[in-house]
Amino acid sequence: MKEFVGIGVALITPFREDSSVDVEALENLVENQIENNIDYLVVLGTTAESACLNKEEKELVKSTIVKKNNSRLPLVLGAGGNNTTALAEELNTENLEGFSAILSVSPYYNKPTQEGIYQHFKVIAEASSLPVILYNVPGRTASNILPQTVNRIARDFSNVIGIKEAAGDIVQAMKLISLVPEDFLVISGDDMITLPMTLAGGKGVISVIGQGFPKEFSEMVSLGLSGKTKEAYKIHYKIAPSIDMIFAEGNPAGIKALLYKKGICQNVLRLPLVKASDDLTKQIHGFVENF
Repeated sequence: MKEFVGIGVALITPFREDSSVDVEALENLVENQIENNIDYLVVLGTTAESACLNKEEKELVKSTIVKKNNSRLPLVLGAGGNNTTALAEELNTENLEGFSAILSVSPYYNKPTQEGIYQHFKVIAEASSLPVILYNVPGRTASNILPQTVNRIARDFSNVIGIKEAAGDIVQAMKLISLVPEDFLVISGDDMITLPMTLAGGKGVISVIGQGFPKEFSEMVSLGLSGKTKEAYKIHYKIAPSIDMIFAEGNPAGIKALLYKKGICQNVLRLPLVKASDDLTKQIHGFVENF
């Protein structure tokens, strides 16, 4: 699936000061990404605070992005959960018009075995009318999809086309790349190791910092995919300090502070998340000013 090679961005959900969804800011964010060479957009992922959106708000976010995008970029919809049967039923009734794939996180809280993870994604693969990208993020789910399990899923279900690998473990990522079929997409879910993963044979990134510096991060990924190591690392080291900053107090607190400084959205989050501390916000704003 060549449309998912390169850089995807996990979009935030902008809120107004009264905590309602800021449709105008969301439209501006989408346009900014398109203008700055992002390859595809991920909708209603973790960065979107989707756990704190009700059903009507999720539909508003989806429809706003689909309309503003107007088929210019492929769209990936976050669709995961820890109730396998309920998720399969949701995929059968969800309005997926305008989307090219789903991003489905490994079941969280339940802590399934590797066999449980395999059986979960077997059901999801069979239920989904769209290609499926797995999402491995052990820091949030409390369970790790091992490379052998990913390889098994990849070979057994043709509509599972890739994985967003966010374990933050370059050794695991390299083992994963070495095991899976050549056309299976291993996509970084960790901004800091995006470049080494890409140079090792990965297919790019689904990024958070990419929506803050879309032109530069997109160029870095493109250079990495072309094997232009020296030029790519020059951009990596320029952006790297901001990656540490935006995750220092959780996601999306950091990226919202950055986007606020750039005039894209208000710096508002929904509880239980809170905005970045004053000290961290000053650091992020200073970085943007001097970038």
